Amino acid sequence: MNKVVILAAGRGRRMRHEVEGVRLDEQQRRMAEQGLKGLIPFRGHAFLDYVISAAADAGLGSVCLVVRPEPDPIRDHYEERKTERVRIEFAVQQEPLGSAHALLAAEAFAGEDPFLVINSDNFYPAPLLARMHGLEGSGMAGFQREALIAGGNIPAERVAAYALVTTDADGFMTEIIEKPDPATVQALEGRSWVSMTCWRFGPSIFQACRSITPSIRGEYELPDAVRYAIRGLGERFRVIPVDEPVLDLSSREDIPSVAEWLRGGEVRL
Repeated sequence: MNKVVILAAGRGRRMRHEVEGVRLDEQQRRMAEQGLKGLIPFRGHAFLDYVISAAADAGLGSVCLVVRPEPDPIRDHYEERKTERVRIEFAVQQEPLGSAHALLAAEAFAGEDPFLVINSDNFYPAPLLARMHGLEGSGMAGFQREALIAGGNIPAERVAAYALVTTDADGFMTEIIEKPDPATVQALEGRSWVSMTCWRFGPSIFQACRSITPSIRGEYELPDAVRYAIRGLGERFRVIPVDEPVLDLSSREDIPSVAEWLRGGEVRL
């Protein structure tokens, strides 16, 4: 298995909004205005270039980008690129109906093989992706809240809204709690992990994605598919504890800190 699916079909609504005091160059502004987070340039490379390069460093040479319907600038960007370490394919999410719906678009790419799923607007360290790549069975990366806040670029209030995951005594997921309220965050302090959408799946996840109903937001959500896989299909998801930070590129206020973090980073596709 050396496959990774990168979810890159989002509309980037938060990125489209101006943020007072944040200065962008012309190319960064043009991409931000279109909500194209993955194509925002840093040191001459799109943010998504860094994401894919880290995946290649981890041994993931087969990449599927889930993109918007054509014309799609992300697809155009990578169809024109020559790559040496990765083979890039595309899957199209025809409508913006949630992360599980997006993943279904990549079913033909995944086939019967295990594969990783990550976001296009997060930069995950290559050693973490390598650990997930080497995992036996299904699993997810569970991040320490303090590491995300102290070591990365994500504000504490944003981290507080991320999904929490609880585990049993053997380290397998028991529940995933989306958008936890402050009381839940406090009650689970030290007994839960933060999800940053870094998963290892097998082919059964597609059955789960097809079996769920829309969320209150009217979308088919990946956490709901994971719950179904656990409760309906008997899947077990090992949670890999992570004390490293992840970069987040959700809004324009993130651009300066991401630029600082990626300074000196190498891109080899």
